[in-house]
Amino acid sequence: MSDNDRVAYLTGDTGARLDPLERAELDELRLVLAEPAVWVEPDPALQERIVDAITAAGAVAPLRPAAPAAPPAADDLARRRRSRRIKYTIIGAAAAAALAFAGIALGTAGHDSRPTEFAASLTGTELAPGASGHVTLTQTAGGWKIRLRATGLPRLDNGTYYEAWLKDAAGKLVAIGTFNEPTDVTLWAGVAPSNYPTLTITRQRADGTTASSGQRVLVGTTHRTH
Repeated sequence: MSDNDRVAYLTGDTGARLDPLERAELDELRLVLAEPAVWVEPDPALQERIVDAITAAGAVAPLRPAAPAAPPAADDLARRRRSRRIKYTIIGAAAAAALAFAGIALGTAGHDSRPTEFAASLTGTELAPGASGHVTLTQTAGGWKIRLRATGLPRLDNGTYYEAWLKDAAGKLVAIGTFNEPTDVTLWAGVAPSNYPTLTITRQRADGTTASSGQRVLVGTTHRTH
């Protein structure tokens, strides 16, 4: 009987061709595999314990019978060898699966694929006391993607606009984008909010200068959320 036939029987093919001895052994194995405890996430130290156990087992000398037993019949010997081969195959596969599962568990436990993210609540200044807003700053390969939503600010057009800035502790400003109405705005920054933690929104006029007007309408300090 091939290993494929045994695997087919274990996976639900009850019509697989098996002799009664093999079928009984595989039925026992199916009961073991059905136990929830078999699939519990292994302890991180499982691999080391398995290696130690294999090493210890190899160091124990096999017991020898006091007197040679009568040789078993050919059919009985073949069945015993086949039974041992099946059991050892199952034990080896189970150990390999446990080690692989432990490796996956250890690998995923120490790794979080979510990107670094900062956020800030924005409050209105004396120029816009009723305004408020919120920003999220998400790190990407191309820079920091910034989503801005604010209320209480009128739309600016006809040569006037809003501009967003990041500022460091020394007061240096980095422009991160312009817009007309802050209801749902996407901005981009090439500097990290950890180094430029203050975010401000100013009113600007298209007069040929790229400097901040100083007319701040929203301000907030970013903090890391992930």
